[in-house]
Amino acid sequence: MFILSSSPLTTTFFTSTTTATTTPKARVSFSFSVRFCTRRQPFPSLFHSFKASATAEMLQDKESSSSSSPAPPPAATTSSGDTSKDSRTFLNATTEQELLAGITKEREAGRLPSSVASGMEELYHNYKNAVFQSGNPRADEIVLSNMAIAFDRMFYDVEDPFVFEPFHEALREPFDYYMFGQNYIRPLVDYRNSYVGNISLFYEMEEKLQQGHNIVLMSNHQTEADPAIIALLLEATNPRIAENMTYVAGDRVLIDPLCKPFSIGRNLICVYSKKHLTDIPELVEMKRKANTRSLKEMALRLRGGSQLIWIAPSGGRDRPYPHTEDWYPAPFDTSSVDNMRRLVEHSGTPGHIYPMALLCHNIMPPPPQVEKEIGEKRVISFHGVGLSVSPGISFSDIATACENPEEQAKDLYTQAVYNVVMEQYNVLKSAIHAKQGLEASTPSVSLSQPWN
Repeated sequence: MFILSSSPLTTTFFTSTTTATTTPKARVSFSFSVRFCTRRQPFPSLFHSFKASATAEMLQDKESSSSSSPAPPPAATTSSGDTSKDSRTFLNATTEQELLAGITKEREAGRLPSSVASGMEELYHNYKNAVFQSGNPRADEIVLSNMAIAFDRMFYDVEDPFVFEPFHEALREPFDYYMFGQNYIRPLVDYRNSYVGNISLFYEMEEKLQQGHNIVLMSNHQTEADPAIIALLLEATNPRIAENMTYVAGDRVLIDPLCKPFSIGRNLICVYSKKHLTDIPELVEMKRKANTRSLKEMALRLRGGSQLIWIAPSGGRDRPYPHTEDWYPAPFDTSSVDNMRRLVEHSGTPGHIYPMALLCHNIMPPPPQVEKEIGEKRVISFHGVGLSVSPGISFSDIATACENPEEQAKDLYTQAVYNVVMEQYNVLKSAIHAKQGLEASTPSVSLSQPWN
């Protein structure tokens, strides 16, 4: 699982565009600044107004966000404090040729592993093709700006790897990794064909969070970009939810060099996925102990209240059915659902579990099969996406109706949550893939486009 703003120096950043296929104008204020690892100051002076604008949005000190003339970003330094000329390899590129030549330069210098360099080149071309699908007249600028910053962050982490704690709080300064992820995925979303189901429930969640309640979203999981997709669809109406959500994240998005920079920008509870727990037999015990630490961290945070946690009980991303190529939410694991439910119920704080459906696999589908190796191919497209949430389901009501609640209730509750997710998913599928739009709404799933 990946499971993803200040005044510009000279021009506005690309998030405000003019074509019909592009995104809404979103400007949100942010509050997080805590981090668990000291990193060197990123970003030297930049090369032209468009990229300078993009970087300034993510670099400006939060305390000076109200100023119309922010101070220029600091020069990049190494961990020892020395200015790093190498960190400017990608940020100084003014053309596609220079950007790709930077990959070759760092690979030949031995500073960039060949496998990572090949992945970066492939990612560039796939991202470029997807952004150009949008028809945005500034697509070339968007691609160059976003990919230069992405390459810089990837290279930066290869040189100075970030280490995630069991709980990781989004790194927002001196470089704003959250906005980096938002701005990178934003051009891939076709907002004309995107929808949110039951938006009123997100307002209900905000009220409960303000009262100190805990909220858990049990969702299917489709792409590494899921956190960014969720946040992009909610940032216009529920920015606090968009920013403050904590994602239960598998270890692969914490170690893949092309994925790590996006993970750094999200609040994460880091775990080892069941699907990869036994990939390396000698590490199984270490992984289990690490998961126990993460579970304790989650329990501690739930006891404090006002937590908003997203979890995919399937243990991984959805895949298409082999024979039909149709995409549907993967079945939920009963033990994962029950463990989360018991954590919420035993926290000593009121808690609520909402079933959530997410449809976004077209943006960045996973490989057809689960892969053990790190470094999957990133296929990227411009497409409509959707999410929907439904009212919570009472475990006690289900248990009361069971003849043998100790044995049956867990399975029945898991299936009930999954069925609601599937129901919402089918509505989103009708709206987006069958082109029914808002008319796909049902009595239980009311679709809207809250950015309009």
